[in-house]
Amino acid sequence: MPHIERFDLACGMPLLVERHDTASSAALTWLLPLGSACDEPGRIGASTVLAEWLWRGAGDLDSRGLSDALDRCGVQRSSHVGGRHLSISATLIGSRLAEALPILTSVVTAPRFEDASFEAVRDLTLQSIEGLRDEHQQRAMLLARKHFFPEPFNRSGYGEADDVKSLAPAQARQAWSKWARPGGSILALAGDVDGVAVARQLDELLSDWRGETIEATPQTWPAPGMHHEPETIAQVHIAVAAPAPPEPDADNMKQRIATAVLSGGMSGRLFTEVREKRSLCYSVHASYAAGRDFGALFAYSGTTAERAQETLDVLIAELERLHKGVDESEFARAVVGLKSRLVMQGESTSARASSLAHDLYNRGAARTLDEVRDQVDAVTLDDVNAYLANRTAGPFTVVTLGPKELTRREA
Repeated sequence: MPHIERFDLACGMPLLVERHDTASSAALTWLLPLGSACDEPGRIGASTVLAEWLWRGAGDLDSRGLSDALDRCGVQRSSHVGGRHLSISATLIGSRLAEALPILTSVVTAPRFEDASFEAVRDLTLQSIEGLRDEHQQRAMLLARKHFFPEPFNRSGYGEADDVKSLAPAQARQAWSKWARPGGSILALAGDVDGVAVARQLDELLSDWRGETIEATPQTWPAPGMHHEPETIAQVHIAVAAPAPPEPDADNMKQRIATAVLSGGMSGRLFTEVREKRSLCYSVHASYAAGRDFGALFAYSGTTAERAQETLDVLIAELERLHKGVDESEFARAVVGLKSRLVMQGESTSARASSLAHDLYNRGAARTLDEVRDQVDAVTLDDVNAYLANRTAGPFTVVTLGPKELTRREA
């Protein structure tokens, strides 16, 4: 069975390796402490620009040379900006890993960040921000985060258009130098990987990489309430946020099971009660987002202007009804769904690498899939119902996007 090895590299960064004897691929997730929460006021979006800019040349390779070198190794790569981290992901055939690591590490330790490529990168970032105008569901969910989480963890990974437009190359480079350091970074690999060999190679490749960072800290939490974004569209998009346990909390798995009861596919309560029985909306779902320091339960529904108020009322009512408890069949379906997703995650080396890295950051230790499965099995129906009974629904932060403002009807 796969087991997790931890190596503390000489540069100060932890390395996690989970070898899969039957896998042919190797996947890498590299978390750098350069998320949107790290962006300076007036430069919100610098991390987003950097996530694209870092692929435009590294070390002795210009943009085309870097792309060709990675392609020759068969590396599928991407980068993503979250609240805490800028995440670099790569997947390739395991036998090519030793060849690809010098190239991938140079992207972090020696990005070229040339002025000549900056405008194109900034334009791509601005196009993504502009594209949100047509992604109403995503905008509603981003607005829910903005009004629910404390600054600076309420920012989107897209950045602010005005800040990105005024951002200078030197300012972006300065942010990279300040935050992209081994202290606060995490590297995880899964699949066809020899942990000892990789750790030895990385110690050589990262021998000159040094430094620590100071984490961004949350400011005052916003007050819950209603927020409306006027939009001349036929649909109304409703996003709701409520407090939930952070990832390290002992009640974390109970909340995951409860959320699966609420929104575990077509048998989930939201789909059944809001869409199937009442035909109020074309889309409805809920999700649980848990980080190291705080968590949230999010719910979304997209509907017509005529049905919007009733949809909001029923959606809130279902979130409140959840705390009256779940029945045995709902519990069983939720557990089966969680375990099914674990099986599928086990078949993806990229999913495992990502889980290892985020587990270490959020929980202080990475878990094997067997350990996660044991945590699911340890929760009983009585545990979930006791947890729900001891919590209150809300307080709710509600965001509506559409032609007409809605009201929150208190019970």
